[in-house]
Amino acid sequence: MSLSIKEILRKVRKIELKTKGLSSMEFSGSFKTNFKGRGMSFSEVRLYQYGDDVRNIDWNVTARTGDPHVKIFEEEREQTFMLLIDISGSSFFGANAQAKNEFIAELAATLAFSANSNNDKIGVIFFSDRIERYLAPKKGQNHILRIIRDLLYLKPKSKGTDIGQSLKYLNNLVKRRCTAFLISDYMNKGYDTALKVASSRHDIIGIHIFDERETEMPNIGLLPVVDSEGGKMIWVDTGSETVRENYRNKYLSNLKYFKDAFSKVGADTMSLGTHESYVNALRSFFKERSTI
Repeated sequence: MSLSIKEILRKVRKIELKTKGLSSMEFSGSFKTNFKGRGMSFSEVRLYQYGDDVRNIDWNVTARTGDPHVKIFEEEREQTFMLLIDISGSSFFGANAQAKNEFIAELAATLAFSANSNNDKIGVIFFSDRIERYLAPKKGQNHILRIIRDLLYLKPKSKGTDIGQSLKYLNNLVKRRCTAFLISDYMNKGYDTALKVASSRHDIIGIHIFDERETEMPNIGLLPVVDSEGGKMIWVDTGSETVRENYRNKYLSNLKYFKDAFSKVGADTMSLGTHESYVNALRSFFKERSTI
């Protein structure tokens, strides 16, 4: 049953209140200290002082005034953050009280509000095995509320997953260096080449989201199971040790591929379960980055 506009706004507002306050208290300062700006930008020209770098002398102003002047530069603090968010069929799975897409919505909102509090732009690429929607980087609370609404209620046209496609889209779309959080359950392989290219241009951070039931299949006998991405229903004998082992091995194989791919290009990662608090994980992550 579809929700009314009033119910949608109520749910968006609930996430806004929780994550906006959290961002202000916990993480806004971390975005200043743990993510680097694009470089140095021109600020002003002033008279040369003893100890100034002679390479920064502005020869035009010096010739015009007769006194040596130097160019002063300051770090460009305004940044662009991108959220690459997997909204394929498996992102709607949830054996706990909170489905993965709702968990992702809170996590993404926290990151977005943190970036916004530092006056940075935030953009989003929603993807499945195709690009479902692109929101250009902007500032402001209304923009973030749009992101939250789409996270909760955007219905993907496809159920499959293609992480490489999202990275290629980022490479083609965003020319200047940005910080990109790639949020997915990573039930997909074959994205290592696209990741290598993207990480050479941008600061890529992989965030692996999982539900406990995806790591271990319970032993509860015959069970009708629907493939969330393929849509096919099959009966699975969960009492079979081989079936349960294959299920776990598939999860571990995807997880290993994820960790290896990001490790090879020197990109940071974190793994978050929907049964856990993402607050402590983010706090630890930002603290670890600050020591690098």
